[in-house]
Amino acid sequence: MKLLAKQWLWIGLLGILMTGAFRAQPLVAQNNLKEVAVITTDHGEMLIEMWPDVAPKTVANFKKLAKAGFYDGQCFHRIIDGFMIQGGDPLTKNEKEKANYGTGGPGYHIDAEFNNRKHVRGVISMARGSDPNSAGSQFFICLGNTPQLDGKYTAFGNLVLGDGVLEKLGKEKVGFNALGNEKSVPLNRVSIESIRFQERPIPASGK
Repeated sequence: MKLLAKQWLWIGLLGILMTGAFRAQPLVAQNNLKEVAVITTDHGEMLIEMWPDVAPKTVANFKKLAKAGFYDGQCFHRIIDGFMIQGGDPLTKNEKEKANYGTGGPGYHIDAEFNNRKHVRGVISMARGSDPNSAGSQFFICLGNTPQLDGKYTAFGNLVLGDGVLEKLGKEKVGFNALGNEKSVPLNRVSIESIRFQERPIPASGK
């Protein structure tokens, strides 16, 4: 009887351990570590997952610039509520260059990598001029669905955490640009403190 009681005790303990293991699995699945771009702003952090499968050269360029501290101290110089927020211009580090915001870059251009990813809220894409291959360092993050940009701009990642921060950035008060044809210039500086690539736990639900 004592032997039988011990066997049942061990079976019971094993059952408790197995139950605990099975219960823990969903938590691990919901918090997978992923390498993301952490965009730290004066409104908080946004975590962006890259898409090297559709835009490998664009992702590599963005990583290179971020790791070199290129984006540190810049600001979002163009904000259109419901459309997008734009940053990545090194001239925005200097308030005296305000008249030229939106014209700066890293000193070179990269080729376009247009792909089939849709420009929906949270997608990060490369800003450019009239030449498709004129992108360099400037990027924008969509505030809404913008299908008119699909296949015309290089989408290279999407927001996985920090939608509330994106919402705050998109609601910043703005005035007209120097030409007076677009209401998109933030009245207060909207800082990009840094962009770093880090491994972070990302909930399965994302944003």
